[in-house]
Amino acid sequence: MYKAVMLPVAKQDIAEAARWYNSKREKLGKRFTLHVRQKINLLKQNPYVSANRYDEVRTAVLDVFPFMIHYIIDVRQKLTVIVAVLHKSQSRFVEKRPRVSGFVVFER
Repeated sequence: MYKAVMLPVAKQDIAEAARWYNSKREKLGKRFTLHVRQKINLLKQNPYVSANRYDEVRTAVLDVFPFMIHYIIDVRQKLTVIVAVLHKSQSRFVEKRPRVSGFVVFER
């Protein structure tokens, strides 16, 4: 099994989306974060379940919410590195973000 590591900006992506969902309906943000956690747990068990979307970055679509988890597999360290959690409409935006040390860095 792989370990999951989340970049701080990915945590920020999740927090922003959860706040937005909570503004629409009480506790919906909590439900969103639960679905994100469940999908990350699946990725830890089988990180190759999703195909490469661009370069070495893979995306896993959440089952209920229209969001994708963008991640990189570090085979040497057996890590699944979560680099972003974005709405499907933002997925093209990710390709334009700069790269540092082999990982995509998500700047705001």
